[in-house]
Amino acid sequence: MATVLDRVESRSGEERQSELLIGGRWRSGSDGRRFTIEDPATGLPLCEAVDASPADALAALDAAVAAQPDWARVAPRERAEILRRGFDLLMADREAFASLIAQETGKPLAEARGEVAYAAEFLRWFSEEAVRVHGRYQIAPDGGLRHLVSRKSVGPCLLVTPWNFPLAMVTRKVAPAVAAGCTMVVKPSELTPATAARFAALMTEAGLPAGVLNLIPTLRAEAAIGALLADPRLRKLSFTGSTRVGRLLLAATAVNVQRSSLELGGNAPFLIFEDADLDAAIEGAMQAKLRNAEQACTAANRFLVHEAIADEFLSRLGRAFEAVTFGDREGAIGPLINRNARDHVHALVSDALARGARLITGGDLPEGPGHFYPPTLLADVAPGSRLLDEEIFGPVAPVQRFACETEAISAANATPYGLAAYAYTADLDRALRLQDELHAGMLGINTGLVSDPAAPFGGVKHSGLGREGGAEGIEEYLSIHYAAIGRASPRSLDAFQDRTTAAA
Repeated sequence: MATVLDRVESRSGEERQSELLIGGRWRSGSDGRRFTIEDPATGLPLCEAVDASPADALAALDAAVAAQPDWARVAPRERAEILRRGFDLLMADREAFASLIAQETGKPLAEARGEVAYAAEFLRWFSEEAVRVHGRYQIAPDGGLRHLVSRKSVGPCLLVTPWNFPLAMVTRKVAPAVAAGCTMVVKPSELTPATAARFAALMTEAGLPAGVLNLIPTLRAEAAIGALLADPRLRKLSFTGSTRVGRLLLAATAVNVQRSSLELGGNAPFLIFEDADLDAAIEGAMQAKLRNAEQACTAANRFLVHEAIADEFLSRLGRAFEAVTFGDREGAIGPLINRNARDHVHALVSDALARGARLITGGDLPEGPGHFYPPTLLADVAPGSRLLDEEIFGPVAPVQRFACETEAISAANATPYGLAAYAYTADLDRALRLQDELHAGMLGINTGLVSDPAAPFGGVKHSGLGREGGAEGIEEYLSIHYAAIGRASPRSLDAFQDRTTAAA
């Protein structure tokens, strides 16, 4: 069986010999353990990866700590140029990255290409933000002091990324860390480590110094991450994943009071009002529900449709779902990531049907190979159904009806999550009310896509802390420092005036 780094070659064709990148060197794990990565489209083994131990994780932190002082002193323009070279290299190598993403995640090649383009934009965006880290100088209100406020690199970071966007979630964290002057240990998902490894090799080629980016794929995530968070030299955690795991990690960061950015689960409502452009709403629903087979935290989880147009919406969305192809690499949607994910989705559908939901289309388990699940539409889903409360992470659309705006907003907010929401309406005043009243960090009005590297990504309530992307994204990797400067003594002022007079 091929190793994962048989697929991660330098641009000169030199084959890497190991999957752990520590201190600028590709190396084997300390205890020789490995694990197998499966192709979700076939259910067959794809390749192997080195399984980093807790000792390897601490070695990666040693390298990040050693590199931090010099890296923090690198000029912002130089860090920007490294990110820009990374963008150029990634775009030049986009087909190879797209092919690797398609293999590891099972997503169709067209979607994988879209992810590469999206991921690259984080490198370009933060190359521009690297030179825009501002401070402040002001006279104190009473005139007695001068205030000097500056921003500095937080320090060594742990970046934990998920499998559903194995390149974009890495660049969304690595790019601002590089721009801010932070070193890092990257722990990619054990389901998709090859994409992260290829990206790490690319950033080395772009000129990132040894030890700035260290990579530790592992099956022993709890032990490896636990060892890192227990070390006070680590100063920040950025995690994308489930709310359950996020809570545990947040508790662990409390011991050393580490800075934390958490992008957690979602339960996005998709509201369609009676004045909506139904053609646009169907298009947006397809985008928000079926992108990456709905394996995205921003995916529309629940559809709330005004009762006056609910029947027409169900009929049209049902036909659109039935026209979607799946089951092979050329399909419009790919498989779920593994068998457990597919079984979970099917259990949610079965629960809703048992509670009285009406099946419009889909809902059956297709024969193999792979972990595919058909686009499924459920009408009149009863309150209390699991898929209204849990993140589905599969191509299943539960639909409920509402009679008025107040009822729709109440239903949309009836969740502990608050990442994304969507709404279709022609009423501008209503759109502004929704921005005020919906409990979501991101809102798509008449669009099924909210993610943009130039915009702040993140949620409220149990959906996390902090923001990624936008002008706000780099702030997560900077600490604020303030100096109070007293007025110079008369002697100092005389000396200063003498020097300036002499210079004139």
